[in-house]
Amino acid sequence: MSATTLEPAIQAVGLTRSYGDGRGIFDIDLEVNRGEVVALLGPNGAGKTTLVEILEGLRYYEQGSVRVLGDDPVAAAPLWRSRIGAVLQLGTETDEYTVGEMLRAHARYYPRPRPIAEVVDLLELTALTDQRISTLSGGQRRRVDVALGIIGDPDMLFLDEPTTGLDPGVRRMIWDLVSHLADTGTTVLLTTHYLDEVDHLAQRTIVLVDGGKVWEGPTGDLTGQSSASTVSFRLRPPTTAAELPPGLPAAQIDQDGRISIGTPDSTGVVAALMEWGHQHPNGSPVEELDINRPSLEEAYLTLLEEGGADQ
Repeated sequence: MSATTLEPAIQAVGLTRSYGDGRGIFDIDLEVNRGEVVALLGPNGAGKTTLVEILEGLRYYEQGSVRVLGDDPVAAAPLWRSRIGAVLQLGTETDEYTVGEMLRAHARYYPRPRPIAEVVDLLELTALTDQRISTLSGGQRRRVDVALGIIGDPDMLFLDEPTTGLDPGVRRMIWDLVSHLADTGTTVLLTTHYLDEVDHLAQRTIVLVDGGKVWEGPTGDLTGQSSASTVSFRLRPPTTAAELPPGLPAAQIDQDGRISIGTPDSTGVVAALMEWGHQHPNGSPVEELDINRPSLEEAYLTLLEEGGADQ
């Protein structure tokens, strides 16, 4: 790795690029630290591709400022390009070359490429090196795309749907590779529709909607933005739900007598129940207490439905 400074890998302020149909990105502030894996999420048309292409130096911006590895991508010198790796969604279309020929050709573009044998081993491509790209399956091609993205030993890696079309075993292999790259200093910006992939890889997540950033924070905190958390429990007879302490959100009772409270603050609800139970004259009547927090996918979909949330 050539990066030695402590400045952010990506730093953007007020980044804006609009199109005639009203799409684009608007007033985006963004900071990604060295060695971070950050996921960029949003529905189709949210502006993810525009933002990533600006960061890659493939598209101009109209307003704001941006630095990637210390340079403006639009004006950066060729040496800057050698520090960038990208796995594009569409991938390679050079069907006439063999896998080995493609890797050797791409390695020559970089001043300090990874050893080809190392890349072949990391992506388990040994048996495919003499095969033409045109003969590969979709999953095999995707592994080649990832290999080409890391052959230059990049300081900054852009991954656009990197595991599309891969079976679970190969997906896990790619996940391990991304984690290894981050551990050794590579910064990764990941766009994907697989929320389990985000949950596994990304320390932070950014959500775009209609060209604007609606949420940003540690990936684990995204579930806290949803109001879908549920605290459920039973009350030991003769205590009934009518005796619950005031101030709790509305409770629902199912046919089996189990009580459920939907809340964005499950910790607060549980604390109130415990305090109430501690003061109960016959001992706490709260039994079988359970907290059901939303999955990352559920929280993300809720965030989109609600139109975003303030940080």
